[in-house]
Amino acid sequence: MITDVATTAATTHDSQVLPGIHTRLRRRGLLPAEHLVDSGYTSLVHLEQAAREHQVTVTGPLPGNPTRQHRRGEGFGRDDFHIDFDRRQVTCPQGQVSRGWHGPYPTSSPTAAPLIVARFTKGQCHPCPVRAQCTTSRESARNMGFPPRELRDLQLRVRTEQQTSEWKTRYAVRSGVEGTVNEFAHGHGMRRCRYRGQDKAHLQHVLTAIAVNIERLSGLPPTGEAPPPRQPTAFQNYLDQHGIHRPKSWRSSSS
Repeated sequence: MITDVATTAATTHDSQVLPGIHTRLRRRGLLPAEHLVDSGYTSLVHLEQAAREHQVTVTGPLPGNPTRQHRRGEGFGRDDFHIDFDRRQVTCPQGQVSRGWHGPYPTSSPTAAPLIVARFTKGQCHPCPVRAQCTTSRESARNMGFPPRELRDLQLRVRTEQQTSEWKTRYAVRSGVEGTVNEFAHGHGMRRCRYRGQDKAHLQHVLTAIAVNIERLSGLPPTGEAPPPRQPTAFQNYLDQHGIHRPKSWRSSSS
C-alpha cells in the first residue's frame, strides 16, 4: 500500500526528502521499524538521523569509498589507514603518524557528513618508497578526510553488512517497491505532469496513488485466503525453460 506521497522540484535530491517522509509517517503512526530505500536515499547523515530521532533502520546500498585508489583498486585508500579518534591521529600503511588533525568541517551539501581532515607533512611523504601508491601529487603530502567517529563506525558497519547474504535477502523485498515505481511511471503516465505548478502536480500524484491503492484492495482475495501468486516475468519463464535456477523473489514468492 502507498502511505506517503512527496512531490518535489526536479532539482531536489532524493536523500533530502527522507527526513520529511519519516516526520509525516510518525505523525500518522505509520513509521516502519526498517525502511528499505534505494541508493539515492542512503545519506550517511540521514541513516544516523532516522535511527536517533525515529528509531527507524534505513536499509539501502551505501555509496562506496569515492577515493581514486578505491575506485581503481590500486594504491592505498582511506580504509588502509588506521584512525585513532582518541589520540586524534592517523597512521599510514608505512607507519607514519599524521601531524595535523582539523575539523570536523561542515560540507556544502546538507546530505553529506562533516569531515575531519588529518594531514601528513612533506617530510613524511616525499621520502616514502611507495609514495606513488598513495598520492599523485609531486609537491603536496597526503591528506585524509573522514567523518566523525559515530558516523565512521556506522559507515563501516553498514558497508560490512551489505556484503552478507542475510542483508541481500532482506533487501530483495525492495523489488516490490521498484515494481510500484514502474507501475506509476509506465502504467499511469507519471513521467509527465498534466498541470502546471508543483501543488497541482502533487494533487495528480496523490489521486493516482489513491487509485492504485483502490485497485490493489479490490484485487485482494477474501479474508483468510492466501493471495494468488504473481505470474512470472518473461525473463523468469526463459530461465525456467532452459533449466536455469532462479531464486524466489517477490514475483514468485508463492510458487
